[in-house]
Amino acid sequence: MKVLMLSKACYVATYRRKLEELAELPHVELTLIVPPYWRMEKGKALLEPGYDKGYEMIVENPILNGNHHLHFYPNLARHLEHLQPDLVHIDEEPYDLVTFHALRASRRVGAKTLFFTWQNIERHFPPPFGWFESYVLRHANGAIAGNRDADDILKRKGFHKPVFLIPQFGVDTEIYRPGQRETEGLFRIGYVGRLVEEKGILVLLRAAAGLKGNWELHLVGDGPLKPQIERLASSLGIAGKTHIKGSIPSTEIPSHLGQLDALVLPSLTRTGWKEQFGRVLIEAMACQVPIIGSDSGEIPNVIDDVGLICHEGNVEDLRTQLSRLMEDESLRRELARRGRERVEKLYTQKRIAEKTYEAYKAILNIAQLD
Repeated sequence: MKVLMLSKACYVATYRRKLEELAELPHVELTLIVPPYWRMEKGKALLEPGYDKGYEMIVENPILNGNHHLHFYPNLARHLEHLQPDLVHIDEEPYDLVTFHALRASRRVGAKTLFFTWQNIERHFPPPFGWFESYVLRHANGAIAGNRDADDILKRKGFHKPVFLIPQFGVDTEIYRPGQRETEGLFRIGYVGRLVEEKGILVLLRAAAGLKGNWELHLVGDGPLKPQIERLASSLGIAGKTHIKGSIPSTEIPSHLGQLDALVLPSLTRTGWKEQFGRVLIEAMACQVPIIGSDSGEIPNVIDDVGLICHEGNVEDLRTQLSRLMEDESLRRELARRGRERVEKLYTQKRIAEKTYEAYKAILNIAQLD
C-alpha cells in the first residue's frame, strides 16, 4: 500500500507521530509532502524536527505559502510520477486549491484519493472555491470528517462515497501524561488557545470573578482580544489572579497542563463558526486534568461523560461547574481518571493511525493485510 500524504499541518512535529504509527502498520509505504515552514501573521512557523522515522518526507515550499485556501505544491505531478502511489491522502479541505490541484494530478496517475474536512457549518462558497469543492466531491474516492456535523454536511452536499469519522490527529500519551501539581491549596484554572471573542474567554473571566476560595486563572495564547481581557480583569477586580502567558511552544504544553486543576474551553457559536473539535480537551484529558466545555459544536461529543458541560455564554452555569470542581476533590479525581481512559481508548496517535489505516484499506478495497 503506497500512500502519499499532503499536509501543511504536519510542520508540527508531534502531529507526525501519527505518521510514524501509520508507517508501522502492515505493508504501508508512506511519503509525506510538507512545507519547510507555514507563514503566520507574526512570522514563519518552521518545520519542527523529530518524529520522522519509518516514512519518507519531501519538504517542498508551496506557492502562496500561508494562504490556507490558495496554496498548492508546484512539483506535485513530478512526485506522483516518481512515487506512483495507490492512494493520495490530501489532508486539506475540499474547497481549497491544494485539494483540487492534488486530486486532478492524482487521477492522472491512477491513484485513489481521500480528503479531510473539519467544516461543521454548511456553506456555499463563491467561485473559484465552490468550483474546487464541486470537483472534489464528484471525484474523490472518500473523505475523513473530523466531527459529526462535517460528516452530515458532506452527505447533504451529495457526497455518497465513504466518509470516516476520525479526528485529524491524536495525542501522544507518552508526552501528554499526568504532572505533579506544585501548589497545594490553590485551584488553578486554565485556558489554552487563541485569544479571540468566539472562544468565550470573557465569559470565563466573568464566571471566575464570582468564585470563592483561593484560585488563579492562567491563559495561554495570543490574539486580538488580549487588551480587552486585561481591561475586563481589572474592572472585575481579578487582575492579580489572572495571568496571560502568551503563546508557548507545543513542547511546553504538556508541562503547563500538568499544573492545572481544571481546563476550560468556553467556546461560543457564531454565524460563521462553531467549535470543530477542541484538541486541547483531549490533551488535558491525557494529562488527567478535569475539563469543562461549553455545548458549542463538537465539544459535547469529545467530552461525553468524562467532563462537565455548561451552556455556552452562560456565566452562572460556568461558575457553577467551576465551583463543583473546586469543592469536590473526589469528583476531580474521578473525571481525571475517566478522561485519561477515554483518550487511551479513542484519541491516541496510535488509535487515530489504526482508524486511518482502516479507511485506506476500505478505499483501496483491501479486506485484510497480513
